[in-house]
Amino acid sequence: MPGKSSSASTVVLATRNEAKVRELARILEGAVELVGLDTFPDAPDVAETGATFEENALLKARAIAAHTGLPAVADDSGLCVDALNGMPGIFSARWAGGHGDDKANLDLVLAQLADVPAGRRGAHFFCAAAFVLYSGDRAAATEHVVTGQVDGRLIRAPRGSGGFGYDPIFVPDGFDVTTAEMAAEEKDAISHRGRAFRALVPFITGSLTV
Repeated sequence: MPGKSSSASTVVLATRNEAKVRELARILEGAVELVGLDTFPDAPDVAETGATFEENALLKARAIAAHTGLPAVADDSGLCVDALNGMPGIFSARWAGGHGDDKANLDLVLAQLADVPAGRRGAHFFCAAAFVLYSGDRAAATEHVVTGQVDGRLIRAPRGSGGFGYDPIFVPDGFDVTTAEMAAEEKDAISHRGRAFRALVPFITGSLTV
């Protein structure tokens, strides 16, 4: 059963991370009313059991759209480190064991790269973003999945107080600052989530105006 009803222009972002809600709200620039899962305290915690970022994003968007009865957006994103064979990847949020312990995750990656020279510290952030809109017929759902990526390198010690996750150790290609040292708008312009969410906007607004 839906947890809450609202206007057709309301979209639920399947996260309780307010930083992600603010980030997508900036990118959508008022095109829709965006709410997070704090608006739906009874919303389920969706297990990320997929084998890819795309699968996990769709799992979350489908579950939240079904629960709320509203269009839902979900993303799965993470850090892929060359020297770690693309890990932590889909396990980025729980790399150190517990889910969402940013400091522990970051510290573990730094420890694992302690002996890796600067020339081999390449990495990229990857994001898959999914939009799901259920009509009366669940089998005829509108679904879109897009991706975004930003390449860069990892430094040896955190810098900056902005952003979240691995931002303090990631320097994007063409920059000398970490994504945690960037202004929010500057980060949005080049980030993996920014690129994925911008690619998703036409599908969101187009589906809601049909």
